[in-house]
Amino acid sequence: MKKTLFTLLFLLSVTLGFSQIVEPVKWQASEKKVSNTELEVTYTATMDEGWHLYGMDLDAGGPIPTAFNYTTLKHATLNGAIAANQELHKEYDPNFEMELTWYVKQVSFVQLFTLADPDFSIEGNISFMACDDQSCTNPSPFEFSFGKKIEKAVPVVTAQNGEVKSALSSTIYKPMVDKLNQTDNDKQSSTSMWKVLLWGLLGGFIALFTPCVWPIIPMTVSFFLKRGGEKSKGKRDAIFYGFAIIIIYLALGLIVTGLFGASALNSMATNAGFNIFFFLLLVLFAVSFFGAFELALPASWSSKIDQKAESTSGILSILLMAFTLVLVSFSCTGPIIGTLLVEAASGSWLGPAIGMFGFALALALPFSLFAFFPSMLKKMPKSGGWMNTLKVVLGFLELALSLKFLSVADLAYGWGLLDRETFIVLWVVIFALLGLYLLGKIRLPHDDKVEKVSVARLMMAIVSLSYALYLVPGLWGAPLRSASAFAPPLYTQDFNLYENEVHPNTTDYETAIQMSRMEHKPILVDFSGFGCVNCRKMEAAVWTNDRVATKLKNNFILVSLMVDDRTPLVEPITVEENGKTRILKTVGDKNSYIQRYKFGSSAQPFYVIVDDEGELLSQSYVFNQDVEAFLDFLKGVE
Repeated sequence: MKKTLFTLLFLLSVTLGFSQIVEPVKWQASEKKVSNTELEVTYTATMDEGWHLYGMDLDAGGPIPTAFNYTTLKHATLNGAIAANQELHKEYDPNFEMELTWYVKQVSFVQLFTLADPDFSIEGNISFMACDDQSCTNPSPFEFSFGKKIEKAVPVVTAQNGEVKSALSSTIYKPMVDKLNQTDNDKQSSTSMWKVLLWGLLGGFIALFTPCVWPIIPMTVSFFLKRGGEKSKGKRDAIFYGFAIIIIYLALGLIVTGLFGASALNSMATNAGFNIFFFLLLVLFAVSFFGAFELALPASWSSKIDQKAESTSGILSILLMAFTLVLVSFSCTGPIIGTLLVEAASGSWLGPAIGMFGFALALALPFSLFAFFPSMLKKMPKSGGWMNTLKVVLGFLELALSLKFLSVADLAYGWGLLDRETFIVLWVVIFALLGLYLLGKIRLPHDDKVEKVSVARLMMAIVSLSYALYLVPGLWGAPLRSASAFAPPLYTQDFNLYENEVHPNTTDYETAIQMSRMEHKPILVDFSGFGCVNCRKMEAAVWTNDRVATKLKNNFILVSLMVDDRTPLVEPITVEENGKTRILKTVGDKNSYIQRYKFGSSAQPFYVIVDDEGELLSQSYVFNQDVEAFLDFLKGVE
């Protein structure tokens, strides 16, 4: 019985999902009137044995410092710096590779307030992080309130080491949501959901032809033939079988989303560890499909469930049969499902649910038809040499797709490992080798000798070799619109003979405001992302147009704000959002917050034009590759 790495990874992911939640730090807050105009507040943190609470003054890129955030200060002002009754322990931490400070056992922080009126109100929370020798925890902030509660809080401020900071309070960040045309946002959201459904359907149809799923077709027909009985009942069972497959896959998507959260899945899309993991996983599957080894879940799992399905009657047996299909096919469908869930996650459960529904629908429909009309099986081609050829073709495609994940991690963290030329060279080689394989010039393990090239193989070889040649001009800067969704942006090109390339003037919003004031030009704000497929399509299909490029270069200050940029901020920023305090630690966190707070959107690409005060000059523009429509959008401010 073959044990596989994929099985271990699958079990590990499930185990991690049920990790126990710990609360190693307990907070208490108390108040004491020193006089009619002075209030003393004490915050006490008690830590479990072996745990420590980080100090308030830490360098960026390390753990989250302890911060006292005040969302309401009515008739009350801070009087001096907050003081702790315990000396900070200072030590070099090899995990964070920096010198850190922390408190142990129990520490109290005392803050004095000056009261301007007995009817005062103080509200806020404490954000913090605690670690022991083995793990760390970043729990929800501890909330506190003193005096009279009020309905509406004043703008958020952060008190850290006695310094009071306003979080993004400048007028250039004034929310513009009411002035935007929300129809565009709603339309893009609706369009995105349709795209998620279509991607799910495409993923399901691709999964049908994987070597893990195709052999299940005879097993399905055999199962329903053994059941016998009335034709009407058999047809009802076949329909229920299709619904069972959909329900199981849909439940799988919702469970994964529930365990990790849709926003967490969305953030994983630009997480270096996650993208490297997926890159390696797809390479692993590609090598397996090339014939180096076989990846499969333990046969005993599917055999036991299959036997149980045959020995059980009624609806339960059909459910077990559907579960057998899901289990047996998982080693091939796993990468498709994982990619789909991450790409579909947009901060809510709806995206993953729609994506998994589309995937399951495409996968379940043929199996329901085979169960409905068993005679159709006789017309289906049997597994054989064509199936191995398909495996190898899928291996080449997975190898090409894996580079997309490596590229996203490389761009988000600025490693500079995979620029555009390197990416294109690898794709040229991959698709050229695929074409030669289809022509029988390359043979891999388990391949039969190709005596004659079939028409289907010849046509596929022509497509693959032609695409490889199409990619070659990209080495000198050609836009390559069909590959723009996957390749790194044009600005990563070292050797570029293409003259119409558009580069942003800056990647910082405040800098764009200053440039606008100096050059007296409006600002085109481009909310984008390193992992944003549609952003690359817009840059390749629209920005490279001569008229568009000329306008962008001459008439605007172009600022590209990457929402997935993992570069640490010089100093973390504390903001109040939807009644909760958040700490913005990276450039991407800040850019994403600006888009949500000021413009009420979280979709990319998203374009708005503002003046040097941050005031809107136009409606928003979303993904639309119509050059004339984009030009009309730009002309709206002239």
